[in-house]
Amino acid sequence: MRFRQIQAACVAIALLAAGTAHAAGNWCSSGKTVHFAGITWESGSFATEVLRQILEKGYGCKTDVVPGSTAATETALAHNDVQVWAEQWTGRSEITAKAVSSGSVKLVGDTLPGGTKEGWFVPDYVVKGDPARGIKPLAPGLVSVADLPKYKGVFVDDEEPNKGRFLNCPSGWDCERVNTRLLKVLKLDDSYTNFRPGTGAALDAAIASAYTRGKPILFYYWGPAALMAKYKLTELKMPSFNDACWQTLRDESSTQQCASSYMVSHVTVGASTRFYNAEPDLMTLFTKVRFPMDFLNATILDMSVKKLDAQTMASQFMRAHPEMWKQWVPADVASKIQAGLTS
Repeated sequence: MRFRQIQAACVAIALLAAGTAHAAGNWCSSGKTVHFAGITWESGSFATEVLRQILEKGYGCKTDVVPGSTAATETALAHNDVQVWAEQWTGRSEITAKAVSSGSVKLVGDTLPGGTKEGWFVPDYVVKGDPARGIKPLAPGLVSVADLPKYKGVFVDDEEPNKGRFLNCPSGWDCERVNTRLLKVLKLDDSYTNFRPGTGAALDAAIASAYTRGKPILFYYWGPAALMAKYKLTELKMPSFNDACWQTLRDESSTQQCASSYMVSHVTVGASTRFYNAEPDLMTLFTKVRFPMDFLNATILDMSVKKLDAQTMASQFMRAHPEMWKQWVPADVASKIQAGLTS
């Protein structure tokens, strides 16, 4: 009898302790706002708004978006001033890497199956031609970056006609620095100018203008992005990925750089550790979120063409594709979300 009383008391204490710990650690039920980083690029802003709608309609969370530069909001995440960064490209941010190492940030899930795509591209018609548009192939043997010197006349730079033009990222972007070093390491800086547009919009405009006119153009680009769904492009082969060489391409102080293709980044949800610990159910959600590359490219192209903001696009997605997002949440949560979408 005495043993049973002690056993019952222990179970009651354990249950009370467990219940208290859960209540103390629950972020949304205590009325705290979940601050999302205000990601500026289209795929990131779309993912942010989808997650916000799920948290608000399905889990009763209050959310908002904190604007700021990437560096500022990643720093805020490390300090728990921001709780969620919806599209973290792994291996690209020293701020986030240090925060993960120190234990203040957790990276959750794998939202883009297969990871990101980055590289150097030309329109398909440059290599294959386009009979429907009356375009003949100007570089039928162009397969890799090693072939570029013999085709510099195809991509002629108007300002330096003895060279081809490579359209880089805007100055200050991480990809601009990597591409600049790649041009040198691949010994292409003697045959190609390194042209940097002023903004990302200017980069897109230059590519769109050339493609519309059927003109040859050599440029860096990435996915997920609307342009990848809009145009037919050929990616040029690069030397195989080599992590040691990749690190030298990203290191400002490196004096012995070597060639590598771009690293494929996994795309995750970044969560402050305090929020991660407080909301295990939401972390389970984050591990299940998936946006296939082709679907995401087409979605953000739709955003661009129709001039829709991310919030509107997310609402359209939630209504049009329950077969996708219902796989991420329990049935009772899905019912709440569905009701919220129709109310």
